[in-house]
Amino acid sequence: MSTTERPRILVVGGGYVGLYAARRILKKMRYGEATVTVVDPRSYMTYQPFLPEAAAGSISPRHVVVPLRRVLPKAEVLTGRVSTIDQDRKVAVIAPLVGEAYELPFDYLVVALGAVSRTFPIPGLAEQGIGMKGVEEAIGLRNHVLEQLDKADSTTDENVRRKALTFVFVGGGFAGAETVGEVEDMARDAAKYYTNVKREDMRFVLVDVADKILPEVGPELGTWGREHLEKRGVEVYLKTSMESCVDGHVVLNNGLEVDSNTIVWTAGVKPNPALARFGLPLGPRGHVDTAATLQVQGTDHIWAAGDNAQVPDLVGRAAGNPNAWCPPNAQHALRQAKILGDNVISGMRGFPQQEYKHANKGAVAGLGLHKGVAMIVVGKAKIKLRGRLAWYMHRGYHGLAVPTWNRKIRVFADWALATFLKREVVSLGAMENPREEFYEAARPVAAAAPAGAKSEKAKAG
Repeated sequence: MSTTERPRILVVGGGYVGLYAARRILKKMRYGEATVTVVDPRSYMTYQPFLPEAAAGSISPRHVVVPLRRVLPKAEVLTGRVSTIDQDRKVAVIAPLVGEAYELPFDYLVVALGAVSRTFPIPGLAEQGIGMKGVEEAIGLRNHVLEQLDKADSTTDENVRRKALTFVFVGGGFAGAETVGEVEDMARDAAKYYTNVKREDMRFVLVDVADKILPEVGPELGTWGREHLEKRGVEVYLKTSMESCVDGHVVLNNGLEVDSNTIVWTAGVKPNPALARFGLPLGPRGHVDTAATLQVQGTDHIWAAGDNAQVPDLVGRAAGNPNAWCPPNAQHALRQAKILGDNVISGMRGFPQQEYKHANKGAVAGLGLHKGVAMIVVGKAKIKLRGRLAWYMHRGYHGLAVPTWNRKIRVFADWALATFLKREVVSLGAMENPREEFYEAARPVAAAAPAGAKSEKAKAG
């Protein structure tokens, strides 16, 4: 970490908002005008809309992440967490990955911590559940699902087999519907290579407390998406919640009970709980309360945006809804980050702030290879697409939206190669504990060493 007399712009979080805001600030800033410092526990930004495809093996996991140091070469990137913030002294306490925590002074602050999985105190969930917020979880899910097929193919115990081939997904929004669609697609392809496993042996269950799935694309396309998944053999239970899943025994409140080794939790997100330690004004659900300029209410040197912020939706309010807020999605986060970056520069130079105003442009979702739904807003018209054309829209939009040309080219190359080459269906489960085999090999040697040493000592005596 460098020391400087220049003003410091501290960006807390390296996700959508953190990365794009830092890039915007560095682009607009004059040479030597300020120091930009980005703090995040990970050294990369994850493009989350690609996680379902990474879990299905359609995209290499390395191409879903963007290394912060490579994209922000003119910024300080600190790998760690901001544990607390003292607004009066303008000091943040940084907890690095290793070593003692230390104080870091700042002049301007950008809060971009994003969101974490929203969970409930369901018995067994912490032990059995698999999230879908990070690339590590996507890789883990892919390896886990293929391992279940390996288990089912090699066992003669029908109960073990049934539990291995039952897959439960909780949450029917974008993350849940896309993940179950992609994983079902992968499992269907993988089953062709197993002697004792067929798609008919597998059971996929999708559960949601709402009365529809994919609410972001509207009721008509949501209904089509549900019917499409059901035609592929996915059981969809709406107005249903999971009561417990201890040891993989899933109990739903509609009376259904199943045993499953795979319970994927995508039932929404909530603002990062670390915000409670920052002393910032929070809304009723824990979001940072901001003005339309993305400035935190009551401050002139702190900004927030994205999933951890409560940003007024000026378009919705102009239409007559006084309580309209921007939804926590990538479409708003990317655009808010640019306005936020501009406003930090304006605030530093004493210029007026710009308000964030953006009308919804629609939504796209992929439900597996060549399958998807899309709702595109053109003026006052809504164009609704489904099937292969919607899937092309989904891939085209996100392929162009992923940061940097390096990642765009790699992602499109993955897709192009998949057109001609079959999907990889190998499980690399040993990646979870890569040293286990070496440890087993080395442990007898280590245990024998003291005896050998004693023998040599006896000979010398």
